[in-house]
Amino acid sequence: MRIALIAHDKKKELMIQFAKDHEDYLSNHIIYATGTTGKRIMENTKLKVNLKKSGPLGGDQEIGSMIANGKLDLVFFFRDPLTAQPHEPDVSALLRLCDVYDVPLATNNAAADLFIKHLKGK
Repeated sequence: MRIALIAHDKKKELMIQFAKDHEDYLSNHIIYATGTTGKRIMENTKLKVNLKKSGPLGGDQEIGSMIANGKLDLVFFFRDPLTAQPHEPDVSALLRLCDVYDVPLATNNAAADLFIKHLKGK
């Protein structure tokens, strides 16, 4: 599978822990991530991550383009709903594209864990 990992600043530590917790599973797939999130994941795991730009610099749009072009199978986007994001229109567009193209999207750790459990067949 081709999986995107994205996290807002206040959710990056949670995403890193998620990647560590599921490193064995994720290592069997092609991983993409927005810039800072991907770099932090690579610093804290042995995962190979294909980096896009940082979210505010167009990374969310790059991931959105991948969704629209059928190049992603699953998106984990740990959003911070309590902090205004300067690139909120890009975030909204990415979420909308997941719905338009029927790409599974987990926006929090509980949903992401359920997705992984289901994919592992547990």
